[in-house]
Amino acid sequence: MKKFNLFKEIIIVDKQELLSAVNSQKEFAITTKGEIVFTPLADKTAVIYVGQHIPKPASSLSLPKPTTLAEILGQNYQIVEDEERVLIKAFSNWQNLIAANVIRASYDDTTGDGVGEFSNKELETMGWHATEFNITYRELVELIEERCEGILLCIEQEEPQYQFSGLGFIEDDEQAQEIVFEYCQQRVKKMIAEDELYAKDNLSDDEEEAAQFFKAL
Repeated sequence: MKKFNLFKEIIIVDKQELLSAVNSQKEFAITTKGEIVFTPLADKTAVIYVGQHIPKPASSLSLPKPTTLAEILGQNYQIVEDEERVLIKAFSNWQNLIAANVIRASYDDTTGDGVGEFSNKELETMGWHATEFNITYRELVELIEERCEGILLCIEQEEPQYQFSGLGFIEDDEQAQEIVFEYCQQRVKKMIAEDELYAKDNLSDDEEEAAQFFKAL
C-alpha cells in the first residue's frame, strides 16, 4: 500500500476544475490524487477535502467581496495558487478528515488502541478467528500494507515525538482475503504442529473452530 502522509504530501489540483466545482454549489471532494469528485463518494475513495460552497447573499449596503479559495477550503488548509494549479497541504485538517473518510475506509488506525476490526465482512471473520491463535489485527494490517495495493491515508512524524494516525483503503478486498487466509492458515498449522499448547488434542472449542475455518486440521 502507498503511505500518503499528509505531513509530507502536497496535493495538486487543476485550478479551473476546482473553481468549477466551487461555483456549482454542489458538495464535492478532492481526492489524494487531486481529482475533483462529487458526492456521493464511491467506496474506498480517500479524500483530503469535502465541502460545498454556498455564496452569502449580497448586501445592498456594500459591494460583494470576492471569496478566495483559501477562505472556501478553510483555515486548516495551506494553499498556493498559480494560473493553472492549486497546491494544497491538508495535515492541519486531519481530525475532520478522519470523520470524512472513516465510513469508506477498510480499517481505522486512528486511535491509541490500534486496529480493532476490518470493514470487509470476510476479512473481519478472518481477523476474529485469527485472534484465537494470538494472531493480532496489527499483524494482519502490517501484512496487508506490505503486500496489497491501496492507500494508507495518515499523519506520521518522528519528531519531537513519534506520532501516527491513519486510515487504510484496500484496493482489492479479494486479493487481501487470499493473502490473509494463506498467512493465517500457515501460522495456525505451524502452531498446532510445534506448540504443545495448541496441539490438536489441547484445542478449545473456539480454537478448533478457528483451525477448521482456516482448514488447518
